[in-house]
Amino acid sequence: GTHKSLKGNARALSTVTAIIDGTGSVGAAVGPLLAGLLSAHGWDQVFYMLMTADFLALLVVFSRFCSPCDIKELFCTAMGLPRNTSISLLDSTGAMVSIDPTMPSNSERSPYKVVPLTGGQLADKEELFQNVLTQVAEQFSRAFKINELKTEVTNRLAMLEKRVELEGMKVVEIEKCRSDIKKLREEMASRNNSSFLDDTKKLNPRRDVPSYPKYHLSKETIDALRQPIFDVWQWEPNEMLSCLEHMYHDLGLVRDFNINPITLKRWLLCIHDNYRNNPFHNFRHCFCVTQMMYSMIYLCNLQEKFTQVDILILMTAAVCHDLDHPGYNNTYQINARTELAVRYNDISPLENHHCAIAFQIFSQPDCNIFSNFDSEAFKQIRQGTITLILATDMARHGEILDSFKQKVENFDFTNEEHVTCLKMVLIKCCDISNEVRPMEVAEPWVDCLLEEYFMQSDREKAEGLPVAPFMDREKVTKPTAQIGFIKFVLIPMFETVMKLFPQIEEVMVQPLRESRDRYEELKQIDDAMNE
Repeated sequence: GTHKSLKGNARALSTVTAIIDGTGSVGAAVGPLLAGLLSAHGWDQVFYMLMTADFLALLVVFSRFCSPCDIKELFCTAMGLPRNTSISLLDSTGAMVSIDPTMPSNSERSPYKVVPLTGGQLADKEELFQNVLTQVAEQFSRAFKINELKTEVTNRLAMLEKRVELEGMKVVEIEKCRSDIKKLREEMASRNNSSFLDDTKKLNPRRDVPSYPKYHLSKETIDALRQPIFDVWQWEPNEMLSCLEHMYHDLGLVRDFNINPITLKRWLLCIHDNYRNNPFHNFRHCFCVTQMMYSMIYLCNLQEKFTQVDILILMTAAVCHDLDHPGYNNTYQINARTELAVRYNDISPLENHHCAIAFQIFSQPDCNIFSNFDSEAFKQIRQGTITLILATDMARHGEILDSFKQKVENFDFTNEEHVTCLKMVLIKCCDISNEVRPMEVAEPWVDCLLEEYFMQSDREKAEGLPVAPFMDREKVTKPTAQIGFIKFVLIPMFETVMKLFPQIEEVMVQPLRESRDRYEELKQIDDAMNE
């Protein structure tokens, strides 16, 4: 049972196993009884000798869940002291023992002594405690300062490493720039010492004709070829060559001008070989322009209004109009003072070059599809073809369109000047007609053109030449590149042609308006995202 003076502190005890006399002797049955109680309640077999104020000795075991405060109150009660009395627990050597459930057990030979603390002792203890706290605080402060110092040192080391890395990268970039500048200087020196373009490149016709198979075009393909919506991306070079060959046969040009079919094949192969692999100005662009011309001939019933010589000139000029294009426009040629600009006195250097390459190819007997023409007829073909190719220089756009507008109200198909002006406008329409086609066909051409523009502007920056804003990759986007071109170049020109051929409105002019609207919507989205 629990002693009456300890009942108020029973929560601190696991059990009081025995009450013994002042001699400390314990009955023989106490040991087994204590062990049984401990075992039954799952307590650790750590027990204490507690001598109360009336000299009763108790064997006590504390619950592991009791608090130091509970034990202190128990000691105060046993000593007959108020519960809130400050006490110290001393062992037999006078050393202070921490009052908590884990303190070592005592015995008769090693008793603990409870000592109430006076005001002075409390002050000393408080001072000692404050000193200890101060020392601990200093240690923590020192530790934190060390950690802060470590962090600062680590950060500074990281900054230094980053700076060293950046300096190293700068050295690498400087060396790369030096290497690029050296290569560019060598290229410019080489270009200045020789022709910008090799006039003899690939001009010799192939002898191994036919070197591409004769494709049998389906009726669906033949019909589609006559439509402006024709998808030019679905065909391999050999297939495009076969389509071009078909156009010359279908229009009656091979029959009417007695063109040798093998010569036609050789000529087309040589044409293919003399278009460069530029992003935009390549053989597929040649095919694209020629197919659009072919579709306009049918759409506008031009064979009823033009002579076959005019039809031959239209088709041949379309095929040859960008031969050996270097991928850099006339502005670059003139500003960079290239061999072409010098040769042609800054006057349409590219278009003059395309004409020159075209007739160098015709000068090869195996490629001369005009071999059965007399000199006067050939002169007419040559002059007509050159006139149309030179008309594709966009620097002349305003001049040519204004001339056509003056003639269109009273157009006379028997007037040679009127017909020549119309042919110039027609090849211009075909040359820049990509937006007439469906969006999925037209849009990839925008990407190709911008890629070529960006190549030129990068080179112009490297050479210190002027850069047009519409070619600068840092300033232009697809919508901004197309909106102005469609609104102020394409639509006005096609609407002028529409006055002469109203049938083109639905299949050519309306798609241009829809394309303009689509790009304006895209621009609004871009502007909203950038706000």
